[in-house]
Amino acid sequence: MNNDFTVFDYWFFTMSLDEVYGWESYIGDWFFTVSIAFLVFELVRYGFKKQISRALVGDTVANFVTLAMYIAFSYGLLGAFYLSAYAYFQEYAVLDIEINWVSISICVLLADLAYYWEHRFTHRVNVAWATHAVHHSSPHFNISVAYRFGPLDGLWPVFFHLPLVILGFNPVVVFFAEMFVQLFQTMLHTEAIRKLPKPLEAIFNTPSHHRVHHGSNEKYLDTNYGGIFIIWDRWFGTFANEEERVVYGLTEPVTTINPLKIWFCGFLQLVRDQKKISGLKNKMLLWVSPPGWYPSETSAQDG
Repeated sequence: MNNDFTVFDYWFFTMSLDEVYGWESYIGDWFFTVSIAFLVFELVRYGFKKQISRALVGDTVANFVTLAMYIAFSYGLLGAFYLSAYAYFQEYAVLDIEINWVSISICVLLADLAYYWEHRFTHRVNVAWATHAVHHSSPHFNISVAYRFGPLDGLWPVFFHLPLVILGFNPVVVFFAEMFVQLFQTMLHTEAIRKLPKPLEAIFNTPSHHRVHHGSNEKYLDTNYGGIFIIWDRWFGTFANEEERVVYGLTEPVTTINPLKIWFCGFLQLVRDQKKISGLKNKMLLWVSPPGWYPSETSAQDG
């Protein structure tokens, strides 16, 4: 290597796809190990606070069972769809963006913005909320909740991140950026860390901000969608500060620790809501309407 090669040059040094994939695997594997270690710490903390219960342990186990079901499903049908979509649209890329740490960093920033809108979508459209509601159904809040997935959680991200592929980022880089955003989010699922210094709370998503996001309190509903940065919520009017004690879970609580029932809880609720509505038009509208939507008397007579 040239003796004049500097750290600045390193950021612009062209990387291979194998290097990016290697970093992705390395970070992902080590992060899961650290997450399990942190969960042990949280369980010890629960023990000292005398908050260990059968419900808590059962809920924690259920979180990892939903993860296993999600992986089994996503790595098959959804994984094939994801890869095929990215490969197809890569052919129509506007640019051919070089792979280096600068472009990867830019991709992470854009992926975080895409995640904000994806996340907001999954909260505001019933058919998407039906799967994302699984993640919000736990009445507890620890790092295991980050691994609580619904059956179609792997479907929606592809539509919001495809523009990055079309722009010219390599799909492997986009996958890396998505993973990085998700891992950052995973760290936020804890009550062990209170509020961070104000400059960090102003720019980044933090455990405090994400606790609010998981709250079923009326003032906390549909807030703090950001992944890494909370600035998106501040800019787009969806930010809420942690003030009153957070009540975790759904507005209609899921009380079971049966992982199969948890996995389908959102869709079962959607079916129950549909049975309450008359008219084919309204039944169809329910799937694309916000959670809690109900047709007016006049529209309920349509169809």
